[in-house]
Amino acid sequence: MDTDRRSLIKLAALAPVIVGTSARAITGDTVQPRVEPPSGKADHVLRISTGLVELAPDHIVSTTLYNGQFPGPLLRLREGEPVTVDIHNDTDVPELVHWHGQAIASDVDGAAEEGTPVVAPHGSRRVSFVPGPSGFRFYHTHVVAGSDLARGTYTGQAGPLYIEPRNHPGRYDREVFLVLKEFLPTFSKGGDMAMEALAGEEVPALKAIGERNDRAAVTTTKGYEVGYELFSINGRMLGHGDPIRVREGERVLFHILNASAGEIRSLALPGHHFRVIALDGNAVPTQAEVPLLWIGTAERVSAIVEMTHPGVWVLGDLADDDRRRGMGIVVEYAGHGGRPIWATPRRYRWDYGSFGKTITAAPPAETFEFLIEKHNAALGGFNQWTMNGQAWSMETMEPITHLQRGRRYRLKFRNASDDIHPLHLHRHSFELTHIHGKPTSGVLKDVVMLGGYQECSVDFVADNPGDTLFHCHQQLHMDYGFMALFRY
Repeated sequence: MDTDRRSLIKLAALAPVIVGTSARAITGDTVQPRVEPPSGKADHVLRISTGLVELAPDHIVSTTLYNGQFPGPLLRLREGEPVTVDIHNDTDVPELVHWHGQAIASDVDGAAEEGTPVVAPHGSRRVSFVPGPSGFRFYHTHVVAGSDLARGTYTGQAGPLYIEPRNHPGRYDREVFLVLKEFLPTFSKGGDMAMEALAGEEVPALKAIGERNDRAAVTTTKGYEVGYELFSINGRMLGHGDPIRVREGERVLFHILNASAGEIRSLALPGHHFRVIALDGNAVPTQAEVPLLWIGTAERVSAIVEMTHPGVWVLGDLADDDRRRGMGIVVEYAGHGGRPIWATPRRYRWDYGSFGKTITAAPPAETFEFLIEKHNAALGGFNQWTMNGQAWSMETMEPITHLQRGRRYRLKFRNASDDIHPLHLHRHSFELTHIHGKPTSGVLKDVVMLGGYQECSVDFVADNPGDTLFHCHQQLHMDYGFMALFRY
């Protein structure tokens, strides 16, 4: 399957590089507005090339980067003000830049499956779009990796992007952006994902399906998984690089991005709590204070921390091995020194519903139900993923369904596997309507973690015509079948 996707990207590289379109472009039976890229200097430049990241003096890794750095440069844009970005690809392979979380056109969004032209090897492409919605977004590569751990989101191609909101998000003294990322990936066989992250209970019927699939597998061996040797925040391992220096009484707004290729991350700061004000860049209807954060692949959390516990602390992951190998950063109060302290917080299971409303969401015009299944080691030792019995095919490129513009749709996902899946919908935000076994409303996201043997439902309005990709954001899952395309 990854061979088919590689072939498509190579073919796309032969297509003309689109640097401008007419004011209106046709997509199926709909007419979409397009932004005319102006001539002259671009607002921003991204250069894709191989470079070095010094995680620590004795840990320097070579990977593909944006502008020679990890994370890529913070891009601050203004909602509704057109922007142009020149993308230069200095590598020997085609690349794509996905503008994650934005409601933009398919040919700019950055997914070959939607028809976005690639940036050819040693080529360039100028893209233009109107940023939106406001809040914390990000950009990253969107190419197939398959069995190549030097491609896709296993690389250092990720950077934060913030779209300035029209309304102030609340009182705080300053912002801090944190990008969480693992390096030096390796394959291993088997391994179970930690399930203590999420609230909710397993659905027995889904567990029965998963166990039946395991018994029917051609091998009893589990498929390949990906592990990592080194961990970092903002490209530095814990204990290296500058600490976050704070003053007692400060209110610090943390914008935190999990830029992993497939890991779920946790984050805690001993003696402090996080007041979550936004998820995936969207303000939550109910701000809630939590002792720690659970952040799925490609999720973002914006949270205010009141600095009321002076000392020198480790802001780090709950996993001891990962934290000791770098997944943390020091928080240092003014006038305090000494060795940073870590203390494990009380157990807390992440519940999206705590940030929502108790009222039931508006009814959809139509509901689509998807059963997610895993077939162990079915593809040359890799697990195959299916929805309703079908794995994504780059040969046919068949959309899973056709939508009607302006209608509200409900997507109900039933996970018959023991993995947590970060589910991502391109070019739209969706509303959580049922999660962790109970209804909710008002929480708008573009990625949601679906627990093992659990169910969730999300609603979205088909208000951005064009091919729209849906997939699990774990690179290994999307490369081996866990994708679908909506068309309208």
